Amino acid sequence: MSEPSLAMPLSVALVGNPNCGKTALFNRLTGSRQKVANYAGVTVERKEGRLRLPSGRKVRMLDLPGAYSLNATSPDEAVTRDVCLGQHPDEAQPDLLLCVADATNLRLHLRFVLELTRLGRPMVLALNMADAARKRGIRIDAQALERELGFPVVETIAVRREGAAALIKALDGHAPSIPTAPAADADLHAAARQLIASAVHMPDPTSPRDAAIDRWVLHPVAGLAILALTMLVVFQAVYAWGEPVKELIEASVGGLGALINATLPEGLLRSLLVDGVIAGVGGVLVFLPQILILFFFILILEESGYLPRAAFLLDRFMVGAGLSGRAFIPLLSSFACAIPGIMAARSIPNPRDRFLTILVAPMMTCSARLPVYALLIGAFIPDRPIGGLFNLQGLVLFALYMAGILGALSVAYIARYFGRHNEEQALMLEIPAWRLPNPLDVLIGLKERGMIFLRRAGTLILALSVLLWVLSTFPTPPADWTRPAIEYSFAGHIGRALAVVFEPIGFNWQICVALIPGLAAREVAVAGLASVYAISAPEGQAEELLSTALANQWTLATALSLLAWYVFAPQCLATLSVVRRETNSWRATAFWAALLTGLAYLASLIVYRLALILS
Repeated sequence: MSEPSLAMPLSVALVGNPNCGKTALFNRLTGSRQKVANYAGVTVERKEGRLRLPSGRKVRMLDLPGAYSLNATSPDEAVTRDVCLGQHPDEAQPDLLLCVADATNLRLHLRFVLELTRLGRPMVLALNMADAARKRGIRIDAQALERELGFPVVETIAVRREGAAALIKALDGHAPSIPTAPAADADLHAAARQLIASAVHMPDPTSPRDAAIDRWVLHPVAGLAILALTMLVVFQAVYAWGEPVKELIEASVGGLGALINATLPEGLLRSLLVDGVIAGVGGVLVFLPQILILFFFILILEESGYLPRAAFLLDRFMVGAGLSGRAFIPLLSSFACAIPGIMAARSIPNPRDRFLTILVAPMMTCSARLPVYALLIGAFIPDRPIGGLFNLQGLVLFALYMAGILGALSVAYIARYFGRHNEEQALMLEIPAWRLPNPLDVLIGLKERGMIFLRRAGTLILALSVLLWVLSTFPTPPADWTRPAIEYSFAGHIGRALAVVFEPIGFNWQICVALIPGLAAREVAVAGLASVYAISAPEGQAEELLSTALANQWTLATALSLLAWYVFAPQCLATLSVVRRETNSWRATAFWAALLTGLAYLASLIVYRLALILS
């Protein structure tokens, strides 16, 4: 095989088992010089970064999804396999495979390394978390391991500033080496044991510290209590920490609107900018702090090694409802947004479990529902203390969260009987060592998720806000029109047509108008209600005036019915498109949308009729 010219960029693919620190090493090497996209046809993340070696040679790095084997059992592993084999339509075969292994768990990770050697591609092995291995008393003879494998082996510590120096030197100072290890053609398990025996001294597979922590965290009773307390802290922090920043963003948006009102003369342009663009996009941006705080905790829990333990702890409960323990992480992610939750389900190997997780993930109460919940609870639920410790409004919000969770588990429990022919698969996942999260990885993860949210706010939500403004403004009523102008507009006509369908569950035509943009982006529903009720107020008073208008014109039964609708109704169109890409089936997507719509309508009908009877 001819060596690539030094003038040409070196193409390097990072491969390894999940939880080996591969992405942390990728972040250490490339820093902010990276971009994230999806592979065509599947929602599998594609992370590419750039690196310049001391010699001046450029390196293109590709962080491939974690895999346990080239015998793919999930879309993630299929992408990794195809890229390594040079069979992926969007990726050329890399010049070098940079295989990353957890130095504290070589018994597991070396099997995949040996499997990769069978490809006959140039390789370098990075023994990551070398410092944690030394603390456990694990001694690795890297030179002996290099002799056995036939390609460079270096130690790395991805969480330290100079932790990749030896790796950079190896990439810069050596031509890519093709494995010569004879063990590559033997049983992988036996070959891994032989390498461990010849080059690694492992006194104890688990550190005393990790064992002491796991005695509490994985305890069937204490572990569940710790998990419940952790989730309580996370969701309390989302509200408590996010509120000051949210108020700052609200004040900034209000100030910008006031400035445009004072600068531009009254007319269509001013109305478009203030009532369309600023009100629509600004009403969404205020929730960015809460979303980032939730993702901050998810990243911390993931980086520390807690999430796999939580999945293991909840496996027996999830299986009882027809789900896999692996569904815990996608469902947790869905509390911020259903899209990353659905994307996270791709790591579930069993197709039935993966589809079932995708089916119920949108039932988790995402952050986009919070504006609607907060508006209606504030307007119709009194701020009354309960038992001296709780608040009635807070209990109603908690009940809405629980309704989504119980609804998801109920759907999964019923759906399990339609798949009895599918073989039950035991939960198999690696429990990584406990570690302190790397601040760099957390910051990069927050930046990626923040940019995804901002791009959505600057494209889809902006377009919907402008469209809603157009529908609510045109055509303009004649001079002798005495009712609100919106009733004469396109939005008014559409709302009255839809009201025929939604009248049995208590929705008026104004709610039907707000539901239209809400189908594309939940967050716009509140702005839609403000538009149809012609709410125009000084800075900071719009929400209060809208709450007053709803309380005066709606019944409690209507408000409760709308809350029930948002617990179960299908998510935004962006979520719909992600379901289509993940399932690769319009039929499955249509079933998903129809099921959730039917559940939402049924729940609203029951709540509305019960509320009328009890009122």
